Amino acid sequence: MGTVETVRIAQRTGFCYGVREAIDKAKESSAAGKRTHTLGQVVHNEGVIQNLLDYGVRSVETLDDVDSGAAVVIRAHGVKPEVFERAEHRGLEVIDGTCTWVIQEQRQLQELVEEGYTIVLLGTPNHPEVIGLLGFAPDAIVVDDETDWVNIPRRKRMALITQSTQPPWKFEKLAAFMVNRAHELKILNTVCPVTIRRQEDTLELAREVELMVVVGGRHSANTKELTRLCEIAGTHAIQIENARDLDDPSAFDGKRVVGVTGGTSTPIEDLRDVAARIYELAGTDDVRGRAGELSERALGAAATPAGRTTSLPASPKTPASAA
Repeated sequence: MGTVETVRIAQRTGFCYGVREAIDKAKESSAAGKRTHTLGQVVHNEGVIQNLLDYGVRSVETLDDVDSGAAVVIRAHGVKPEVFERAEHRGLEVIDGTCTWVIQEQRQLQELVEEGYTIVLLGTPNHPEVIGLLGFAPDAIVVDDETDWVNIPRRKRMALITQSTQPPWKFEKLAAFMVNRAHELKILNTVCPVTIRRQEDTLELAREVELMVVVGGRHSANTKELTRLCEIAGTHAIQIENARDLDDPSAFDGKRVVGVTGGTSTPIEDLRDVAARIYELAGTDDVRGRAGELSERALGAAATPAGRTTSLPASPKTPASAA
């Protein structure tokens, strides 16, 4: 017999606004009759990619995969300036879905380069956002793990900036470390406020429940950070990619109240599905048969207009490819 009585979804979860807006722009383009592509997957989520395909939006890895005259959507991570130039040269319509926060980062980096600073960029090497940022500061020194930090040179004038989804504590620790690396140190805190608020809400929920389930990509840095924060709060966390990963009811033995949260690329509807799965798998006799109703109620309590997955109709319009 299961023991779970209540499943709660963290506030301010679901897509970050940058991801959501890029997805909406792609759908709107296709609905307007344009052959529409996204340069790279907007998010690493099978359901979202399939939904875009239903709208007639196809993901491509390079501009060479897009026919002249078609539209290409730049995802929230942003790209190097040369990508825009190449797209224009090939006769493509570029729809810029770069997150406004990332655009601000790019401008700040450009200013630092012009001012002659040696730039240190805290970020994950080969992450799309970092690759895009290096287009504005190709000589920036990229560091990630603390073991990298000792390789930061000593310079008279240095500046520190960060990939938007890096943990705030890590940025603060690196800033303190760099004080002894430069005579003049300029620090630009470019950690996304959405990332910070999501972590705060996850921590708050973790303190109020007996077990946390964190939903997001296996390799997602911000998802891993949410899991780490739950453990710091003293609440054990299970990290999964989707509801299908939950198949062991014993993980919930003795737990009455369970919390669910997700990374910035996780649709809030996925959290609802995870809540339903927990009720079905480990709920008490009283709640197991009401899994759908209770998970919808949990979604309603957590989802605000800012947390919606899309501002567009749920049913796709006729894809441009079928017109």
